[in-house]
Amino acid sequence: MDGPSTDTGWTDVCAIDDIWPNTGVCALVEGCQVAVFRLVDDGQEHLFAIDNGDPFSDANVLSRGLVGNLGERLVVASPIYKQHFDLATGECVEDPGVSLRTWRVRVADGRVLIAA
Repeated sequence: MDGPSTDTGWTDVCAIDDIWPNTGVCALVEGCQVAVFRLVDDGQEHLFAIDNGDPFSDANVLSRGLVGNLGERLVVASPIYKQHFDLATGECVEDPGVSLRTWRVRVADGRVLIAA
């Protein structure tokens, strides 16, 4: 998904309803692949955005990973080598020396926006 940039520095990527609960999608934001996740837990909705590239395989696949929690951390598991990445910080749980870029994400008027 790729959307137009807004005047305020946010890129419109899709409607919130385009992302099924507890899954991710890939969006192109200023030439970067970003994995956007919509998690719903006990009626609370959370959005996260991290780089889509798996640093261990060099494949852009994290948006297709499984989301869940490890203790108190909300994570995505890479579909290739199964490392877990903290959705809030981008840190790899198994190798804290490796981390992904996180992106600011919000919903406005039913649209998902990412800060470029």
